[in-house]
Amino acid sequence: MFGLTVFESVLERLKAEARQAEEDAADDAMEDDGPGEIRGLTSGFAGIGTGSIFVSGSQAAAAYLDLYEEPRPAPPEPQPAPEPPPAPPPHLLRVAPDEIAEDLSLNGKESVDELLARRRSFARENHPDRAPEDMRANATLRMKIANMLIDETIRRLKVEESFGLSR
Repeated sequence: MFGLTVFESVLERLKAEARQAEEDAADDAMEDDGPGEIRGLTSGFAGIGTGSIFVSGSQAAAAYLDLYEEPRPAPPEPQPAPEPPPAPPPHLLRVAPDEIAEDLSLNGKESVDELLARRRSFARENHPDRAPEDMRANATLRMKIANMLIDETIRRLKVEESFGLSR
């Protein structure tokens, strides 16, 4: 059974079992002179006749391979043209301190609470984590400048308050 495919070795084993069954049947027939027994399906039903094989293992394998068709690869679908990256938000292009002060609407008359609210609002729109990847450096710079402007305004308000110049 060495050198045979699995299919061929199974066929060889079935042939050997069929021969054994024939020999057993012949021995039983000699011993039993009465009417023949009714038995189940003969081994010929499985492809093995009275000692001969319908087809060889390689022929059966070829028949299976004939039934198997290689799936044809689907033709490649044309790839759509890559979309151009979206235009950066225009506010992220404004990085000069006076432009950022204008975006913050700083006029010098805000209270500390108003300044802190503007810082949070500015951060919601300009935080680097929310900016497109190529604009994160600008967003970081905008946040640094905005924080510096707000911190300086708060310091100025506290100094004015300490001198009794509060409004």
